[in-house]
Amino acid sequence: MSKSPSNLPAPAFDDPKHHLRIYLGDCLDLLAQIPESSVDLVFADPPYFLSNGGITCHAGRMVSVNKGEWDKSRGPDANHEFNRAWLAAAQRVLKPNGSIWVSGTAHVIHSVGFAMQQLGFKLLNDISWVKPNPPPNLSCRYFTHATETIIWAAKNSKSRHTFNYKLMKETNRGKQMKSVWEIRPPESWEKKFGKHPTQKSVALLERILLASTNEGDLVLDPFLGGGTTLLTAFRLRRHALGSELSAEFLSLSLPRICSNLVQADLSLTFVQFSLDPLPDPMDRSNSDVACHGLCRGRALARPASVSERSCMSPHLQLVQQERRFYFIGRTKREVIFIVLADSLDEARKKFRASGRPDSDALFIIKTETEIYLA
Repeated sequence: MSKSPSNLPAPAFDDPKHHLRIYLGDCLDLLAQIPESSVDLVFADPPYFLSNGGITCHAGRMVSVNKGEWDKSRGPDANHEFNRAWLAAAQRVLKPNGSIWVSGTAHVIHSVGFAMQQLGFKLLNDISWVKPNPPPNLSCRYFTHATETIIWAAKNSKSRHTFNYKLMKETNRGKQMKSVWEIRPPESWEKKFGKHPTQKSVALLERILLASTNEGDLVLDPFLGGGTTLLTAFRLRRHALGSELSAEFLSLSLPRICSNLVQADLSLTFVQFSLDPLPDPMDRSNSDVACHGLCRGRALARPASVSERSCMSPHLQLVQQERRFYFIGRTKREVIFIVLADSLDEARKKFRASGRPDSDALFIIKTETEIYLA
């Protein structure tokens, strides 16, 4: 398994258990300190240089396209030199058989592709990412912008890059997957803690990582933004490094990632139960367990009690509160369905809507989670 390089400065976030790290600062500074040939895959969503005072449509309203100083064009020559610089740094840290994916619109992607050719990358594919519901073009002087291009390239002409062809074919109903992908923008659950102005969807990153990495591989995102790459890497059991220049965007990605870490630990370790002929009258667990038979259950995570909350610092900020139901199978004693719901009745309706009969579940376990930002 690949492991995160250890001779780097102190990260802003470090999870040694899952090999996830985030650094706050310029990606060129970070890339210069990562050991050569140590990264399996780079995914990069660099500035598109779109913040030019124009307008676009968001949620039916006219809004500015300006995203910040980091997205302002400095002219084609300076923009291209910036792309050459970070691509050369990324190429240095890639393993001999490593590869890189870079997304962009017409404002930047041609410079990226040219820089890759100048640096000796081996171009593998250019993916057309089609967005099913793009915002309308308000000026009515252009076609509606409905695509982005993602270039996939290997480190050099000698690279034997990873491509999980069989898996991609299976996910495409037995047919070869084409280089035109119709994938929706981020879903509402992905924006629970806020939305980065150029946030990519988990579905997009899942396809990229499944196509070109294996479990335990090290993924690097030099422009982390809202944290989608690290979040997806964690969900797919990859290791990941990310750098982000903005403290504001870092504060968006951290709750997203921490929330998923907590949920994963709950789903894997939270429940211990035993089948008893009668419930234990002395069991005073604060977690609720609904059973289709007589049983005793205990969840290892629970919300804070009123007395515990009164002792908490008033400076703590509640960033997430949710109720989650875990359905344990009747034949196999494992989690067969997980759903967020306000009540047990709502959870059971969603369970039925998934196509499963009530008889499939032996236990329904409810956990309530509160996550605070210290």
